Amino acid sequence: MKKTFLPIFAALAVMMSSCLTSGLGTSTTGGVLGSVLGTVLGNVLLGGLGFDQSSLLGNWTYSAPAAAFTTEQSFAAAGGATTTTALRNSLASSYNELGISSKNTAFNFGNDNKFSAKVNGIAFDGTYDYNATSREITLKTGKQSIKGNVMRTANGMGLMFDAGQMTKVLQTAGGAKNADVVAAVSKLGKSNNGSRVGFELTK
Repeated sequence: MKKTFLPIFAALAVMMSSCLTSGLGTSTTGGVLGSVLGTVLGNVLLGGLGFDQSSLLGNWTYSAPAAAFTTEQSFAAAGGATTTTALRNSLASSYNELGISSKNTAFNFGNDNKFSAKVNGIAFDGTYDYNATSREITLKTGKQSIKGNVMRTANGMGLMFDAGQMTKVLQTAGGAKNADVVAAVSKLGKSNNGSRVGFELTK
């Protein structure tokens, strides 16, 4: 099955929580997902809104933690908006401990397939490959490749990773020294099948 990423952020969680928490986990889950996700996500976040390379270009600054699920099924199995809100709140706590903020975390993507970034004030750069169809991105530095996913959000862009890749972003590229907190973020990425964690970025 083709994966569809479902980014869920604070405002969206508020909009959806009453509907989803009352319907998910029951025999009517499919209907709830079809109507609520189809309407809310389709019109607000996904719904054919492409994210081509021209949309990716420019300077992006960290604004909030981001969490996503790879499929509607994984979103439903995890518990819907309630779980996603808790996941995002836990990320915010970990990011605060690491010192990640809008002042020290940003990404820039150029039309020459070069990128520069800083995470928690640690700068790194290299080249990137972006597939607009799958919305998969690979950041290539001199030492490693970091694979993630890009999603359009209501406020800009979500740049998200699975647990292992997020560890690379924080510890290797971002130079995070607190291994326990990095491990906690990685655990959040593993806590639900199909989940992705990362950054919401705005221009």
